[in-house]
Amino acid sequence: MLTNFLTTETQAHIVFLRKFNHVCFSSFILLSLCLCVSVVKTPAQIAVKGETVWTMAGEPITNGVVLINGGKIEKVGPAASTAIPANYRVIAAKVVTPGLIDAHTVIGLNGYLNQPHDQMALDGGASFQPELRATDAYNAEEKLIEVVRQYGVTTIHTGNQPGALASGQTMIAKTWGKNVDEATIVPTAMIAVTIGPDANAQGRSPGTRAKQASMLRAELIKAQENLTKTEQPKDLKSLIMARVIKREIPLLITADAAQDISTALRIAKEFNLRIVLDGAADGHLITNEIKASGFPVIVHATMARPGGERANLSLENASKLRAAGIPFALQSGFEGYVPKTRIILFEAAMAAANGLSQRDALASITIDAARILGIDSRVGSIAAGKDADIAMYDGDPFEFTSHCTGTIINGLVVSEVIK
Repeated sequence: MLTNFLTTETQAHIVFLRKFNHVCFSSFILLSLCLCVSVVKTPAQIAVKGETVWTMAGEPITNGVVLINGGKIEKVGPAASTAIPANYRVIAAKVVTPGLIDAHTVIGLNGYLNQPHDQMALDGGASFQPELRATDAYNAEEKLIEVVRQYGVTTIHTGNQPGALASGQTMIAKTWGKNVDEATIVPTAMIAVTIGPDANAQGRSPGTRAKQASMLRAELIKAQENLTKTEQPKDLKSLIMARVIKREIPLLITADAAQDISTALRIAKEFNLRIVLDGAADGHLITNEIKASGFPVIVHATMARPGGERANLSLENASKLRAAGIPFALQSGFEGYVPKTRIILFEAAMAAANGLSQRDALASITIDAARILGIDSRVGSIAAGKDADIAMYDGDPFEFTSHCTGTIINGLVVSEVIK
């Protein structure tokens, strides 16, 4: 059951957003393309003026200015003390935020057509395939990337989806670039692992939770033993699992039920692994255990459908993790129906309507997401020296009547509302 008692207004917002996320996506894309266009192909000297600038590196600035030069943020501060050079293009907005970060999605591998030829995020050939590289399947020109970019999403953590014990690798990319090389920030970010009924979604082994844990342990023991050999195996699976054992790469463990979350934490402790919990629908039920582990959580989409392993899903999951002091970020996630993705901005808005402060909700899709993904030195906040990734809005970003009026990535104005 949902644990929330919502006002009539909030319920109306939920209905609106649910319908918005489930409309025919072809029409949605056409509408988005009519509203926004890509307008600049080379870096420019830009001054972004905002009535409110959420830097996420400190308090929001009223009447702030962000100077951009050479693809980087040059300076940020109040307009009264931040002079705009004469040759800078000036762009004004009501609200300015760092470019949004979707901490876990499958776009770029799964496409908007929802047909077998553009659904490349899960291979049914085997249960354990950590060697599958997301970069080999990523389509930088996929239409879904363009759509989320027009809502201010500038960075995505994407890759092989849940649905197998180990479905493959994830990657981190900007939502701009002609090809995977131009877009990629981190080519191998994590290894996607699933614990629970979804681990055998293709009807293959492992068929039980005990078998899942046993198979995962067996692979980890094998990787440990390989590291002790004078001549270590050079096959792709062994090479990537060696990096997991050496703590160079974390496991992204999708687990929703409390018992599966506990299994993930137990195995991580046994093998001294780095992990990031993913989904965690029951996270609000076992906050003490998660807190004690020290591992962060990438919370599944706030508006995911309850039922099955998400029977205890709560709209307050994010706020309860926050209250417990557990690092977390939000994600658009994956569900096996059209449109295959959600808009992370709307998910954060729903979390803000259910216990999170506006700042914490925004942090969950900017600086906190960047920290969990290990990319906060480049993105996640508006600070001098960081990548010039900016989102601009004509009102409160969490109000569904507001619009993203422009998106800047690496100093490029990559979308802008036609007035």
